[in-house]
Amino acid sequence: MKSRLLWKLLGINILTIAVVILIVWFAIDYLASDYFMTLMKDYNIAPTDVNQMFLDATHRSLLWATLATLMLAVILSFTLTRKVLTPLSQMTATTKRIAEGNYESQVQLSSKDEIGELAAAFNQMAASLQRVEQLRKSMVIDVAHELRTPLTNMRGYIEALRDEVLPPSHQTFDLLHDETLRLVGLIEDLLQLARADASRATLHKRKVNLQDLTLQALHLFQPKFAEKDIAVEANIAEVEGRVLADPEKLLQVLRNLFQNAWQYTTQGGHISVFTERLRDKIKIVFANSADEIAEKDLPFIFERFYRGEKSRSRDHGGAGIGLAIVKELIEAHGGEVGAENTPTETRIWFTLPN
Repeated sequence: MKSRLLWKLLGINILTIAVVILIVWFAIDYLASDYFMTLMKDYNIAPTDVNQMFLDATHRSLLWATLATLMLAVILSFTLTRKVLTPLSQMTATTKRIAEGNYESQVQLSSKDEIGELAAAFNQMAASLQRVEQLRKSMVIDVAHELRTPLTNMRGYIEALRDEVLPPSHQTFDLLHDETLRLVGLIEDLLQLARADASRATLHKRKVNLQDLTLQALHLFQPKFAEKDIAVEANIAEVEGRVLADPEKLLQVLRNLFQNAWQYTTQGGHISVFTERLRDKIKIVFANSADEIAEKDLPFIFERFYRGEKSRSRDHGGAGIGLAIVKELIEAHGGEVGAENTPTETRIWFTLPN
């Protein structure tokens, strides 16, 4: 690719120079020659021999100038074109390495022009692909771990029952039932995540009342909040709460956020849900009195199966998919998600176009 494009660019430059030389050549033969003969006649000088001498001298000078110009043009064009094409050649080689699974390859930045910007964008793309590949591998490992734990427990109980090591009892069957429900819940979460990935093509948007949807989702979790003695406050003005969204998908977002808040809010804590008016969009905030999320974990809590050392501990249950579903559904609506710590609360928020 490099050599073909290099010679094409060189050929274009040489052809341009050749056309210019031809134009100058014909201009001398037809315009300058006529003007020279006119001057000779004005001064009563025989123009024939002198004119031929003038043309011969001019043509020789033009030929030498042409050769010098072509040599200089070839050298400069070759050098500059090769310099321009080097990053493209590096991108080609890097693309092949990425296709082979090596996502750590980077293109060397040698300039800040358009080619340099292209190289920088290419490096950014390669870094994103590397991050996606790492997340994919982590997701496979996490899914295998999540599936292995209940299956191992179930296998142990079933083998113990078969070998009559463990007598059949309601407690044993309840444990098996709980592990089965855990598997079913994980599979359901994975299905919801897959549907969220494809939600951009299946959204049925209409004007919905965010206040009504929030209260509907809150009503489902009231018994759980009561068990932990959690105080819940929802402050969403009806006028500000009308957004263009898919009500079913948005209700799922709210349910997942209430579920997340319930899991991580301490006993006797509080949860508040409120809106903030931004330019051309509405921000919905879920604030709760939970353990502070580590700053290094904040950018990643919406990733699939991600758990930090504290805030995303398995002690709270769940598979780390709920917030990933929230992210997919909100981005499908054209919104954004985020998380932040305050001195007294942990806040998870999302925005929707108004």
